[in-house]
Amino acid sequence: MAVPSDENEFLHELEIEVEAEVIQVESSRPEDAAALPVTDWLFDPADAEREEIGLRGLLAAVEVLEDDLRPGDPAD
Repeated sequence: MAVPSDENEFLHELEIEVEAEVIQVESSRPEDAAALPVTDWLFDPADAEREEIGLRGLLAAVEVLEDDLRPGDPAD
């Protein structure tokens, strides 16, 4: 099954965007923020950790889709 290059390009761009978001969340260092008094928090560390988990799940799903849609793979 031939996959439109637009779909491959979309998945690749989505993967790049999600990876950038993961890097941004990691750099916020929620574990360090949690050690501060609540009044010093710029963000809720638990929210940042949940966001990172969700982004990693999305990234894994995009990678699976990319693997499944590679040209030359046998059709299901």
